[in-house]
Amino acid sequence: MAHSTFVAAICLLILSHSFISGVKATTFTIVNTCDYVVWPGILSNAGVEALPDTGFTLQSGETKTISAPVSWGGRFWGRTHCSQDSTGKFSCLTGDCGSGKVECSGNGAAPPATLAEFTLDGAGGLDFFDVSLVDGYNIPMLVVPQGGTGQNCTNTGCVVDLNGSCPSELKVMSTDGRDGLACKSACEAFGDPEYCCSGAYGTPDTCKPSSYSEVFKTACPRAYSYAYDDKSSTFTCANADYTITFCPSPNTSQKSSQGQGQGQQNTETTTPTPTLINGTMVYEGALEESAASLPSTCTNVLGIVGMTMAIWWSWQLF
Repeated sequence: MAHSTFVAAICLLILSHSFISGVKATTFTIVNTCDYVVWPGILSNAGVEALPDTGFTLQSGETKTISAPVSWGGRFWGRTHCSQDSTGKFSCLTGDCGSGKVECSGNGAAPPATLAEFTLDGAGGLDFFDVSLVDGYNIPMLVVPQGGTGQNCTNTGCVVDLNGSCPSELKVMSTDGRDGLACKSACEAFGDPEYCCSGAYGTPDTCKPSSYSEVFKTACPRAYSYAYDDKSSTFTCANADYTITFCPSPNTSQKSSQGQGQGQQNTETTTPTPTLINGTMVYEGALEESAASLPSTCTNVLGIVGMTMAIWWSWQLF
């Protein structure tokens, strides 16, 4: 009897852990493969718990891991060409958050900036994420889900360097005029409602892609190019962690999204096994097996415990 009681207690603990583990924090791994320093910034959405890190330095080749609570939402971006003046004020030529220090402390990115946007544990328990060029572009970025499931759980980003090919009227130049540092959106450059999807153009029916947003979309077809670019640019995963890479190798990202169709090993994400449907990676299987993986002994014992409790409660009623 003592042994049975002990086994029942262990099984109940395992079952409780299985239920609890289904709700877990999400891990973001931030990787800098640029040949220069990047200062990532993080802004949490209004009404959600802010992350402890809001900005930090990431040397070339460095990686940093950040844990986000359940139902967190916010955005990541990379700041470039940053420095500190004689008074100690920190600022960046692209993606600056205006805090005057490395930490952004609740401030967002000044456009133009490439953004990775997330809403965790949203509708249907899914994470919603995208890479957005709506506020312009400053750095190549790739988001890769790790271990997630779902029909639309796949890589997204903009791995092309748009600073060189940016239209001259959108280009942000270095102070010496030699190099393109970033590429503005047409909304920021011109302020017209038709580019900003505002006023009379504030609905999906009236705001359409422009010749400028098409420049972004052609180069980076999975990234948001204008405000209502939802259908081809929003992705969803269940139970995933995420790797965000600055300056990913175009060859690496191509391999990640197409390698399985060519029998190559996916170096970005190892589980679950992806397949290709119309050129898009789709993840199959890899469902949580926490409760289903209980030993048969536990299942039998839990059944007995449940029956015993039901009989006991019946006696209490009569």
